Amino acid sequence: MMVPAFDDQFTLVMIEDDAGHARLIRKNLERAGIGNPVRHFEDGASAIDYFFGDHLSAEQVAERHERTLVLLDLNIPHIDGYEILRRLKGDPSTRAIPVIVLTTTDNPREIDRCYELGCNVYITKPVEYDNFSDAIRKLGLMLAVVKVPNTVVK
Repeated sequence: MMVPAFDDQFTLVMIEDDAGHARLIRKNLERAGIGNPVRHFEDGASAIDYFFGDHLSAEQVAERHERTLVLLDLNIPHIDGYEILRRLKGDPSTRAIPVIVLTTTDNPREIDRCYELGCNVYITKPVEYDNFSDAIRKLGLMLAVVKVPNTVVK
């Protein structure tokens, strides 16, 4: 398995409530050669706490999340993905974090809404197992070459 060089290493924050989807995402990213650390959150409240909890200053938030990329499902409990996206992109300390929306929602209005809120990429999860696996492997190939910002505060 190919592991990205240290210079290209980033933490992948996966916000996904479906345990089966989370396992499938991890497995197929690994098959694509992505060996990055993964932080997995099953609900929006936990994710928001991870990004903004502990009463951290903007500089501390930025340092905590330096070289982070988010995979975000929209339909998650407690705080939905739209609100997470709004908060991440609305806060100067997390605005530069790349967010890839990975969800079953394929409504054009919802896609537009996510881009308006600042998502960087929007991917609809295929329903069929083989197509889902293939889509995640392709995502992994993209992640193998993507460059993530060194700092999130500009």
